[in-house]
Amino acid sequence: MAPPATSSTNRPSNQPLVVVTGAARGIGAAICSRFLHDGYVVIGLDLCAESVPHTSSREIIACDVGNDLQVSAVANEIQRNFGPAEVLVNNAGIWSFGAIEDTSAEEFQRVMTVNLAGTFHCTKSFGAGMLDQGRGAIVNMVSIAAQAANPQAGAYSASKAGIVAFTRQTALEWGPRGVRANAVGPGFVPTPGTGAVYDDEAVRAVRSRAVPLQRLASPADIANAVAFLGSAEAAYITGQVLYVDGGISQALMTLIPRPTTVAGPPPRDLTGDDVWRTATTVAPR
Repeated sequence: MAPPATSSTNRPSNQPLVVVTGAARGIGAAICSRFLHDGYVVIGLDLCAESVPHTSSREIIACDVGNDLQVSAVANEIQRNFGPAEVLVNNAGIWSFGAIEDTSAEEFQRVMTVNLAGTFHCTKSFGAGMLDQGRGAIVNMVSIAAQAANPQAGAYSASKAGIVAFTRQTALEWGPRGVRANAVGPGFVPTPGTGAVYDDEAVRAVRSRAVPLQRLASPADIANAVAFLGSAEAAYITGQVLYVDGGISQALMTLIPRPTTVAGPPPRDLTGDDVWRTATTVAPR
């Protein structure tokens, strides 16, 4: 994907800038690698910035996306040093598990602050430069939990559904000013953050069988979709959610028993206990 040309004091005129939040590991790190491959200058934001080596084309800056003052200050610094971003990837996110009745107001608010408010803060701060230059692309990270209730993850599901709505709102308001906004919804993706689930080989096997493509996603699968939506190849796409889930969001009826006289594929080879175990241990991405 050929990146567009730009100019800035601290980067070559043929290297556009992408800002990626939650960039230190997992999907965020894969997104950074993909944009580096595509010729971008990459700046990541992450609370764990000190754990990531910097290079001439990638810098990780410590930032709490849930803090609007921090985000604004970092965005201003980046724009002074590198110019406005061509692409913003709002990937930073947290989750917590628990029944609704057991979730405290503080825990619910913490998830909302990082996931939903963090997306708003970064969009507003980095989007200002995009609006000034009359072009830009924003890609927000959501989840299959945004469209399907996820047991024991009420705060997370609600935050991701909110990001879907915010993505569409951004696309509507900023489209006439040259800025696109889309979202990517990962399915089952083993990452360092989801190790508590995917370290269990039985869970990995059950989930792989449940996916129509018969495998779990890799962080690179998600990064490829993000890179596409941020590129010129997606110039006429805005306000959309691309679910990169191997088809699992379309697989509900494959879990339902049906008479042998009814044509169609057999139900997935999952027992009732396996299905419930999978549902109740769902980890986002």
